[in-house]
Amino acid sequence: MTKTYQLVGIGNAVVDVISHGDDSFLEHMGIEKGIMQLIERDRGEVLYAAMTDRVQTPGGSVANTIAGAGALGLEAAFIGRVHDDALGRFYAEAMREDGVDFVNAPVAGGELPTSRSMIFVSPDGERSMNTYLGISSELSSNDVPDTVAGQAQIMFLEGYLFDKDKGKTAFMEAARDCRAGGGKPGIAISDPFCVERHRADFLKLIAELEFVIGNEAEIKSLFETDDLEAALSKTAAICPLVVCTRSGDGVTVVSGETRIDVPVTKVTPVDATGAGDQFAAGFLFGLATGRDLETCARIGNACAAEVISHIGPRPQADMRAMLQNSGLL
Repeated sequence: MTKTYQLVGIGNAVVDVISHGDDSFLEHMGIEKGIMQLIERDRGEVLYAAMTDRVQTPGGSVANTIAGAGALGLEAAFIGRVHDDALGRFYAEAMREDGVDFVNAPVAGGELPTSRSMIFVSPDGERSMNTYLGISSELSSNDVPDTVAGQAQIMFLEGYLFDKDKGKTAFMEAARDCRAGGGKPGIAISDPFCVERHRADFLKLIAELEFVIGNEAEIKSLFETDDLEAALSKTAAICPLVVCTRSGDGVTVVSGETRIDVPVTKVTPVDATGAGDQFAAGFLFGLATGRDLETCARIGNACAAEVISHIGPRPQADMRAMLQNSGLL
């Protein structure tokens, strides 16, 4: 069966507003360094006003992944919810400019404004994210056309959307449609705190999926353990493909009885935003184009290294050319 899309993502459609802020600024504004905090609408307006050198870009974890994979040449689509306001129209148009089909039109008369995340980048490259979720977290099964889900070669779900029951339902239905059409659904765990809030449901979903991608903290949180090896083996027991990013320590891929450890070349980040998202873009590009798992991980590492070399969560270089030059394509 011919797939309409090689890769379809479902996630939060968030406009990232990026600015610089040193440690004293963060302390003054009451911003906790290096983590993502959910904020209310009024707090968002205060932080937005405090930003001096704003760069506005379409974001959202899985949306960044889909855009990166689209830039590598995959036929890709993204399902997310934006309001028909200035930020929502900017978001939809920017995704299309990145070569990604934005499946759902901005919602006229939407219940909440378009989601946005105020990101302050410290001199050491750490990012402190302050996210107002807005309309994107209202995504439900109604936003996921079964024709798109059922004809996706690979589907990538965003853990952040798991916080609401209608998001959970949408994921379960989309994964089922994808598998019924012969595709491979998988998830980005996104956040250990999200796992802690919904551990049983998370594990139930992962057992229905073909792959899971997460960092060390996220994988360990699935089984409430500090032992990464134990967490990896338990995750691999319920999911056919487990991909664990370990920052400067490389990537571990477990597929059944096979384990592959792929090292990374350590670089000092200019801005760590999007490293995991672009790793996933490269890895899923490799998976969609039939490459072996080690090559998938090496492509992912190359994409992550590029994105942390500049401000912003999406690639700026011609990644296909870079991958060709390094012999990965």
